[in-house]
Amino acid sequence: MMGIGAGLGMEATSCGALLRELQQIWAEVGENEGEKNKVLSEIERECLEVYRRKVDDANRTRVQLHQSVATKEAEVASLIATLGEHKLYLKKDKSVVPLKEQLAAVVPVLENLKGKKEERIKQFSDIQSQIEKIRSELSEYSDGDDKANSLIVDENDLSTRKLNNYQAQLRTLQKEKSDRLHKVLEYVNEVHCLCGVLGIDFGKTVNGVHPSLHQNGLEQSTNISNGTLEGLAKTISNLKAERKSRIDKMRETMESLCQLWKLMDSSEEERRQFNKVMSVLISSEEEISSPGVLSQETIEKMSAELERLTKLKARRLKEIFMKKRSELEEICKTAHIEPDASTAPEQTNEMIESGMIDPSELLANIESQILKAKEESLSRKDIMDRINKWIAACDEEAWLEEYNQDSKKYSAGRGVHINLRRAEKARILVTKIPAMVDNLINRTFAWENARNKPFLYDGGRLISVLEEYRLNREQKEEEKRRYRDQKKLESILLKEKEAIFGSRPSPKRAVSLNRRTNGYRSSGNTSGLMTPNPRRSSLGGATPELLTPRSCSGHYNRYFGDSRRLSATQLNFGDDSLSTFTSISGSEPESPSLG
Repeated sequence: MMGIGAGLGMEATSCGALLRELQQIWAEVGENEGEKNKVLSEIERECLEVYRRKVDDANRTRVQLHQSVATKEAEVASLIATLGEHKLYLKKDKSVVPLKEQLAAVVPVLENLKGKKEERIKQFSDIQSQIEKIRSELSEYSDGDDKANSLIVDENDLSTRKLNNYQAQLRTLQKEKSDRLHKVLEYVNEVHCLCGVLGIDFGKTVNGVHPSLHQNGLEQSTNISNGTLEGLAKTISNLKAERKSRIDKMRETMESLCQLWKLMDSSEEERRQFNKVMSVLISSEEEISSPGVLSQETIEKMSAELERLTKLKARRLKEIFMKKRSELEEICKTAHIEPDASTAPEQTNEMIESGMIDPSELLANIESQILKAKEESLSRKDIMDRINKWIAACDEEAWLEEYNQDSKKYSAGRGVHINLRRAEKARILVTKIPAMVDNLINRTFAWENARNKPFLYDGGRLISVLEEYRLNREQKEEEKRRYRDQKKLESILLKEKEAIFGSRPSPKRAVSLNRRTNGYRSSGNTSGLMTPNPRRSSLGGATPELLTPRSCSGHYNRYFGDSRRLSATQLNFGDDSLSTFTSISGSEPESPSLG
């Protein structure tokens, strides 16, 4: 007010000086009073108009300042509300502060708040971009970068509280990402280790889960979604199941290999190639980490070795079996029993080669048969010894009959005295044959009663053979007796003829007669006796003709020296038996004493 009053005073002074100068001019000019008053009125009106314009201008300036201050303050209030920074601007009392000072005070605050808003928007944008990117990495999709670029920040709420929430959410996601990435890397390392042990392609395995797991890129490029974690976990589970399956299979194969190595007495060199596998298989599953130790190639190698040793075992067992079969056949041949046909080579060879039977089982079976054959052979030993003595006596009987027919047996020569001694012993032995047969029949019956089964000799029942032999021997003795009676009758007839004719018949005629009688064919059958026909008998009604004692003994020699088989076929007596006891001179032959 003082300034304004001073201005008005100065103005009044200037206006008074000008008014006085105007009055002097009017005085000099002689202007009338009316003109003076008119000019003074115009001057006063013009002064008022100038003052009015100035006041109006001042009012407009004041209004503009008020509007500017209000606008700025409204922006400040809005920014403060958006940023939540209520402590950044404190309002002052407007009644004591001029408008220009108010405007000067609010402009820096507004500019500061705008700067903070731009910075806060950038912070929100960065945090939201990171959040969206991590979320995309945790999800099944990988379009996080596109979503981050298209994000729109909400500028209505840029408060620190919201910013802190976003930052906490980002930290949570970053921790989850770190944990997942660590878990993925842990799974990948485990898959790599398992693939190495199993000899499986690692790249192909993890590519089946997600291609990013085998790419040489940045850490962020590795997919860490739930699907990847589940896929890796499933892959690890499958690999562990495969590892367990292979370990079980290899342990089973190795156990079989060890048994075969021990059985086949394999060299250390053959075992050395599997020493590493053997040392690994004794460890637990988790401790096995050697690359390729459980590979399919190793399993195939072990299987090939097992197959080779199995075939070698089968060949050797076959050889052992053939030796055992030969041993069984030899025991059965010695004991004259039939070997079990179930282990015959023509049957067992085909079964072994086709794999229809386990050679070990077959070997155990033939071992049992050998033991059984030995036991039976031991139980038959006493009877077999007596059979051999009986056969030896029959051989001596046959030799004696041939010896008796020899016309030069008493001729001087080397070995005559030896044959004489042997003939004497043979005669004694032949007399014991009936007793031998009877004793053998009794012992055979006792053996059969004790074991409730027939005593078989080369497939035929021994009792039947012995009884047949005894019957045939009795028939032979009966024929010999009848032959001697006929010889006595012929001798009587010859003497009667000599008495009638007065002389003995010529030697030629006697020889002719003897020859006819030797054949049991007396002309006209004057003796009244029937011409004896050889009696025939068979074992079971199906065997060939029986032989005479001489021919029978010859069969003993020939057969028992070869196959040692007893049957009614070899114990036959035939038509030529009676010729044994006829000499060329017509005298009665030396008949061995048979008891």
